[in-house]
Amino acid sequence: MSRIVYLAALICAAPLAAQTPDDPPPTNFAVSAVGNAWHGVANYIQRAAEQVPDSDYDYRPTPEVRTFGELIGHVAGSQAMFCAAALGEPQPAEDAVEKAAHSKADLVAALKASSESCTRAYAQTDSQARAKVKMFGQEMSKLDILVMNATHDNEHYGNIVTYMRMKGMVPPSSQPAR
Repeated sequence: MSRIVYLAALICAAPLAAQTPDDPPPTNFAVSAVGNAWHGVANYIQRAAEQVPDSDYDYRPTPEVRTFGELIGHVAGSQAMFCAAALGEPQPAEDAVEKAAHSKADLVAALKASSESCTRAYAQTDSQARAKVKMFGQEMSKLDILVMNATHDNEHYGNIVTYMRMKGMVPPSSQPAR
């Protein structure tokens, strides 16, 4: 038993020993962690938008909810708004994409463009992300906005999964790794 404890202690201590007190702390630990979560779900949403056929962009599970296309437009518009705010840029209206883009090609392109903006936003340092900006009528940190964006995308990816399953499709997160 003592050998197991000794071995476990040795294995756990190795990474700690590799760090020295002189090593600078990471400059974007928090933003990077949130960004990693966002990148994963953003990739799933983009792949879903590309995989769902044109004919299913008008699919609406019940009359009270958005069509699949409107949902993709909502995510694209929200990402554009959140990430512009996190970058300190003028914020487009959240519903601008949903109102303007209707074809699959336009929606997929708008989603890709908003994700490119978000990629820039998630490349900030923690120091930059501590800066305050105004959103929803209140002051909040850029990091708070990036967290809201990642949370919002995860919420709507859940909707996307349901829509795809209802159409007999396998969502990207359940597909074999490629």
